[in-house]
Amino acid sequence: MKKPIAGLSQAANFSTRALHKSQGRSIFDSICQRCRRQQQQWQQLRFNSSNHRQLADDPQWVSPIDQPSKIIRVGRRHGPGIILLALIPITAFALGAWQVQRLDWKTKLIAKFEDRLVKPPLPLPPRLDPSAIPDFDYRRIVARGKLRHDQEMLVGPRMHEGEDGYIVITPLERGEGMSTVLVNRGWISRKLKDQKNRPLGVPAGDVVVEGLLREPVQKNYFTPDNRPDKGEFYFPDVDQMAELTGSQAILIEQTMVPDLVESYDREAKGIPIGRPAQVNLRNNHAQYIFTWFGLSISTAIMLWMVIRKRPNEAARRFRQSKTM
Repeated sequence: MKKPIAGLSQAANFSTRALHKSQGRSIFDSICQRCRRQQQQWQQLRFNSSNHRQLADDPQWVSPIDQPSKIIRVGRRHGPGIILLALIPITAFALGAWQVQRLDWKTKLIAKFEDRLVKPPLPLPPRLDPSAIPDFDYRRIVARGKLRHDQEMLVGPRMHEGEDGYIVITPLERGEGMSTVLVNRGWISRKLKDQKNRPLGVPAGDVVVEGLLREPVQKNYFTPDNRPDKGEFYFPDVDQMAELTGSQAILIEQTMVPDLVESYDREAKGIPIGRPAQVNLRNNHAQYIFTWFGLSISTAIMLWMVIRKRPNEAARRFRQSKTM
């Protein structure tokens, strides 16, 4: 009976010692972990304090409490470019109004010339005053005389129906007591420049010329100067040609009824192709009116959008510190 009791006693003592041993080990382990964490926190605090300065350590630092931020508005001011943008619609409107006046002037001018065209042709007076030609511009006239082919002048190059050629200007002698005038006979092909190749285009004897009195043509800036000494004429300088041929500074543009078949026949025979009796003034002022007024309206809308545009909320209420 003593041996079983002794065995149970030894087992109880062994379990008790094991329990105390395990409890003591866990207590020591928890203490070591807490010490280890404290040591790590202390080292981290020492590292931060030695290597990194706090904002409060800076003597120039101002606390936001002492000097708070200020709410400002941005995006309302415009630079000098707004002045240029404002001048564009004003200038375009002024140009559009000017084109309205030009359209009215050109319409009345064309109507005046067309009214002259419907009148019967007048016989050309023995002598004319060149200063009175503007009052008879596009007036139909009839003249009789002899063409001076020996003083013929070719102005060009000039294009007609896609082919290169020249404008033939020949003095017309009208007889004794009458002045000699210049006649723009029309267009001939470059291939028939030489008079020997177009005998039908140089009629002899008296001829009747029916055409229009025209004002002298102004020289284009890009047109080269005439060279009469070499027989090269690039534009019809009436005063120069009149002085060269001893005639009055009067130019008559010979006319013909527009006919495609007759034009082909004349071109083949070397007979100058005259111009039709009609007003050929360009009138594009209506297009310019729409262009300038359209530009004025569009740029005015752009100006209004730029002035009235409100910035977004982030830019409009941008918080800027006084210390920045």
